[in-house]
Amino acid sequence: MNREQQIVKARKAGFAAFVGTTIEWYDFYVYATAAALVFGDIFFPPGTDRLTGVAAAFATYAVGFFARPLGGIVFGHVGDKMGRRTALVVTLTLMGAGTFLIGMLPTYASIGFWAPLLLVLLRFVQGFAVGGEWGGAVLMAVEHAPEDKKTFYGGFAQLGNPAGALLATGFFSILSTFGDDALREWAWRLPFLCSALLILVGLVVRLKVEESPVFESEVKSADVPEMLPLKYALVTNWRPIILGIGILPVAVGGYYLVTTFITAYATDPDVGLSETLILNALSVAAVVELIATLGVAWLGDKVGRVRVVIWGLAAVAILAAPQFLVLKSGSVFLIFLTFAVMRLVLAATYGPIAAVLSQMFKPQARYTSISLAYQGAGAIFGGLSPLVSTLMYKATGSIWPVIALLIGMCILSIVCLLFAPQHVDEATDTDGVRQDLNKESASA
Repeated sequence: MNREQQIVKARKAGFAAFVGTTIEWYDFYVYATAAALVFGDIFFPPGTDRLTGVAAAFATYAVGFFARPLGGIVFGHVGDKMGRRTALVVTLTLMGAGTFLIGMLPTYASIGFWAPLLLVLLRFVQGFAVGGEWGGAVLMAVEHAPEDKKTFYGGFAQLGNPAGALLATGFFSILSTFGDDALREWAWRLPFLCSALLILVGLVVRLKVEESPVFESEVKSADVPEMLPLKYALVTNWRPIILGIGILPVAVGGYYLVTTFITAYATDPDVGLSETLILNALSVAAVVELIATLGVAWLGDKVGRVRVVIWGLAAVAILAAPQFLVLKSGSVFLIFLTFAVMRLVLAATYGPIAAVLSQMFKPQARYTSISLAYQGAGAIFGGLSPLVSTLMYKATGSIWPVIALLIGMCILSIVCLLFAPQHVDEATDTDGVRQDLNKESASA
């Protein structure tokens, strides 16, 4: 295959990754937005104070993150054994079904404790599906791309995050204009039900993409010892998996602090901002991130993807305090500005991450390894950050512990990035794989 043909296939794979991850993250963020705004009132006992209800809703939200590592293991196995594309078709279908059914759920007033129980179950299905989605979408985009453009095309998979967030918050922003009563009684269901149409579009696009060339040439045809992808990943890749988890606190957990938690904090009576204002600010910020993501991914190929992520992390640490403190000023301009700038620098921490993580692992068991790292970080930092932040704020009445948490995440991420390996995709060295296995097994 010549370079021009490779670029064409990389574009096609990148676009499919963008469409698929947009739909998956839309489903995920629809739940996150609803959890911050309405789930505390409609799925939990009446009379619960607001912050306790929000904390309970975030607890169900966290369940999705705890399910993600399991999804990463299961679909990582499918992706490493049967192919990336097969795994991605299943995850997209499963996510769509879970999201649609949430939109059909009766409330606590109708069926009592069964309401939060079913909500948790469907949230688990969402998390299980997205646990296998991200790694596969990233690998399809990165593995189709030439070596000098892997960060850029990996950025297409990352575009799905801001695009999905934009669709979710934009949808709720429109619905909030009907008023709080309408939003809580019926309007919140619409974004969940509309997911069914998006899933059909995503499946059509995804089925038209060829299997990853790295899977075909270096994994499927490689003469390596028969071993479960999970065992191979844990035996040979445990060090970069741990480093990968340490790289991601801001890209996953910090992201939810300045989107999901900040929505609940800003609309709390102590701050007193309107839901419409915050949703509009988040929508504008998502547009900024959407525009910036491919730009920082392109920059990663020019000056180094690890360097770009470190620059972004330093900027997030600097902006952590202004992001939250500006809310009590009541200035619409400053709120929109800080939200937009924060998402701009977050794009630098997230856009190049697809290539950074995928190239931390050799092709064998790469799907499983990258999924373990990303979804492990999601369970720890993504799932717990909004809940822990809400509890810290409730206990102290101050936003400063949350700010300190975000800065600490930045420091941890930078330290782990400095030790992250980066591999080049090339013909599989079967003897080297065998030696690595023997060496790691002997030291285990």
